[in-house]
Amino acid sequence: MKMSCRAHFHITAIFFWRGSSFNTRQKLALGIDNIAEAITLLELNNWDLVAAINGVIPQENGILQSNFPSEASQASAFGPPSQSEAADAAVAAGGAAPPPASSSSSSSSPASSSASAFCPVNPSSRHIVERQPRMLNFRVEYRQRTIELVLEEGSTVGEIKTILEADLGIPVSKMQLKGWKSGDVSDSTVMRSLHLPKNNSLYVLTPEIAPTASTSKNSDLQDSLNQNFLLVISHREAQRDYSLNFPGSRTIQEVKRNISDLTNIPVRHQQWDGWPASASDDSMTLAVSGISYPCHHLSVCRRSSPANSQEPTEECADVHMVSDSEGDDFEDASEFGVDDSEMFGMGSSTCRKSPMMPENSENEADALLHFTAEFSSRYGETHPMFFIGSLEAASQEAFYGKARDRKLLAIYLHNDDSVLSNVFCSQMMCADSIVAYLSQNFITWAWDVTKEANKARLLTMCTRHFGSVVTQTIRTYKTDQFPLLLIVMGKRTSNEVLNVIQGNSTVDELMMRLMGAMEIFTAQQQEDIKDEDEREARETVKREQDEAYRVSLEADRKKREAQEKEEAEQVRLERMRKEQEDEKEAIRLSLEQTLPAEPDEDSAEQISKLRVRTPSGQFLERRFLGSCKLQVLFDFVASKGFPFEEFKLLTTFPRRNITQLDPGSTLLEAKLFPQETLFLEAKE
Repeated sequence: MKMSCRAHFHITAIFFWRGSSFNTRQKLALGIDNIAEAITLLELNNWDLVAAINGVIPQENGILQSNFPSEASQASAFGPPSQSEAADAAVAAGGAAPPPASSSSSSSSPASSSASAFCPVNPSSRHIVERQPRMLNFRVEYRQRTIELVLEEGSTVGEIKTILEADLGIPVSKMQLKGWKSGDVSDSTVMRSLHLPKNNSLYVLTPEIAPTASTSKNSDLQDSLNQNFLLVISHREAQRDYSLNFPGSRTIQEVKRNISDLTNIPVRHQQWDGWPASASDDSMTLAVSGISYPCHHLSVCRRSSPANSQEPTEECADVHMVSDSEGDDFEDASEFGVDDSEMFGMGSSTCRKSPMMPENSENEADALLHFTAEFSSRYGETHPMFFIGSLEAASQEAFYGKARDRKLLAIYLHNDDSVLSNVFCSQMMCADSIVAYLSQNFITWAWDVTKEANKARLLTMCTRHFGSVVTQTIRTYKTDQFPLLLIVMGKRTSNEVLNVIQGNSTVDELMMRLMGAMEIFTAQQQEDIKDEDEREARETVKREQDEAYRVSLEADRKKREAQEKEEAEQVRLERMRKEQEDEKEAIRLSLEQTLPAEPDEDSAEQISKLRVRTPSGQFLERRFLGSCKLQVLFDFVASKGFPFEEFKLLTTFPRRNITQLDPGSTLLEAKLFPQETLFLEAKE
């Protein structure tokens, strides 16, 4: 961003940020009509006032030297020369060396020095030195290596690759430099045209170079960095959704900056929902932040008005302090037509706070959702994870699971009327060590007792779950002793309050008392675990015995069923066999009755005498008339138990199968006359 600094074009932005105040004589004159644009420029320069001013002063106007003692270190980073260097520069430019500035002269003309800081004036009225190039810091990651680079803003992207080629040994042609906010850029791009911040993070991809064995174990992380994550971000005020693709190497801070460009909500005013608990650091990349792949849903809105947050209250205090000590400076603020309340979006009601919990809320979960949102709005997102639900549900979660999973119950009681509440919440409850310890070892449930109705409701719940002793204990504490943190431990028959921590405790005292409660709880938990393990062991033995008995009964049942089935099958087969035999016998008897009478040997008709040898070696003998049909012979053999369907009747020599002849032909035609010996053979 480059702009000319004209006398009629400068707008002053007075800012107070986190308790720091600037003298009115040292206001930002960035040559920018839009206050939000000026603040954005300051954010890009990490709130470095000198760097922000130098970023908009044209090259020919020179670079501003810092007049602020507190910013001496920042100014030196941009290379402000000493007086001797300034003198040498002035002589080299063809002018006289400026005289050394005395302390009295510098302090006697602050107005002139301030004016010269923002607009180019006659070189005799302020020191102008040769403009030093703006330096950019780059942190470049390649697999397991990290390289720090510092280059001038006028350098090209190709120069970075050339330096990396020397350090990494990777040809420029096979190197892809990623991580630019504006997307992929060519090697000839000048970095000044990208409007980069002072500190930048980039990474190198080499898709044509296979990873070595030492890096193969980290291929999953590298793949995650190369993956694209689809973030569906809902802008609640505008009721609009943005579907944005980001590489896994993009940091959370970069995502928030991009959303700032889309929604015009500065990063510091953004309030997010949907980030995983592991995404606690904005410098984390999306690949390791724990978001869902390939798509993750988030929502963003502008942080609630300063009237509902603690930070504006601090700002109000800062403004009041400055107005008392630097009243003359504040009077100058009106000269530029800038209203502080207009700049920061707050009016006379900014120091008022909305209640932490609505009065007479019907649903405890809704009340706690409101409490959590208000707590986050006042004291920031870093705070204990408050259980959303009733006190009974919190007790169930803490006390009635498996012994190894049980936790202590921490009941936080808030009271806005206590002067200790803000300090206790911001300094103790939001301390990283306290938050981590509570999250790991406690179920934290909260309630606001500022309103009498809510306090009465809490006492009723405590009486029901913990007894009248706890209720009476809470009643004894005065408003100025709040907030309270009750540490409750579940026992077999009742719940016991181990400790009541008051609002005047320090972080160390709070941590020590939490650790003391954990020691007591751990000892009790070990006993409960031992008892539970023994009980589970007994139940396991009983279950194994019951299972063995059940398996035995099942085996006996199957064996009995198999035996019964076999017996039933034998009975069925025996019945079938008997039926078949009866049927055969009936057929035999029927055939025997239908046979013609055996002729006498003295009969005048032609007689054929036949002998039939059975498979057992016995012989069947009978006389037949020569005119008898072969069917009569077959019926005779069947009547003796050798049915035509199962046996065949054969002659001895030559061997002939009589059963294949026409049953209607006579014995004479079959050449079974006057006598013949036949034998029976079972059919295959």
